[in-house]
Amino acid sequence: MRKDEIIAIEFFTKESTREQMDVIDFRYVDIHGNEGNLYSWRLDHNDPIPKGKKMELSLREKEKQLEQDMFNGLVPGGGGLTVLELVEKYVSLKIGVRQSTYAGYKTVINLLKKDDFGKKRIDKVKLSDAKAWLIKLQRVDGKGYSSIHTIRGVLRPAFQMAEEDDLIRKNPFGFELVNVIVNDSVRREAVTRKQEREFLRFIKEDAHFCKYYDAIFILFNTGLRISEFCGLTKSDLGF
Repeated sequence: MRKDEIIAIEFFTKESTREQMDVIDFRYVDIHGNEGNLYSWRLDHNDPIPKGKKMELSLREKEKQLEQDMFNGLVPGGGGLTVLELVEKYVSLKIGVRQSTYAGYKTVINLLKKDDFGKKRIDKVKLSDAKAWLIKLQRVDGKGYSSIHTIRGVLRPAFQMAEEDDLIRKNPFGFELVNVIVNDSVRREAVTRKQEREFLRFIKEDAHFCKYYDAIFILFNTGLRISEFCGLTKSDLGF
């Protein structure tokens, strides 16, 4: 780490006793003049965890993590952005999207406004937090797989943007959704095989529509859009 990465550091420890251990505070000012604080109940990783407190990194470990982040050019504290603010910033950069796509963005934003997850600072969101939140959406909030897939489809690129902007170390949503929640979506079948055969037989035997049989057969069996089919040329054929 360069010497000018952190231009002012103050180490402060409140008085503590064996019966009651207070939080230890590490204060710093980065090269941009932004003040920050690191907290922990333990000074070193060998120190015991105070009774009733959650397991977390010691202050020395957090200091090393801060130094590594600054060495890598990461913005301390994720730039102070919450999940909601990150998603709003990401959506503001999506120009020229379809109205239906924009409506999907707004749905995710409204969800984050009501959910505590939206208030979470982005650098505090870990892989396990992201997975736990999506599981909660399905099991507690009753959202379906397709809805959660849409939500993750906004958060994943938003956090990827944060990673590329050096606001976080790693995208916490960079995982396969199917390995986290149950795919309860029902595959919709537009036309059954029986309906397809009956329709093609009608087309083939009808005096007027029989001339369209070959085209409709190709559309059924290739999945081509009508515009793609109309644009086919001999050079596109492989037989």
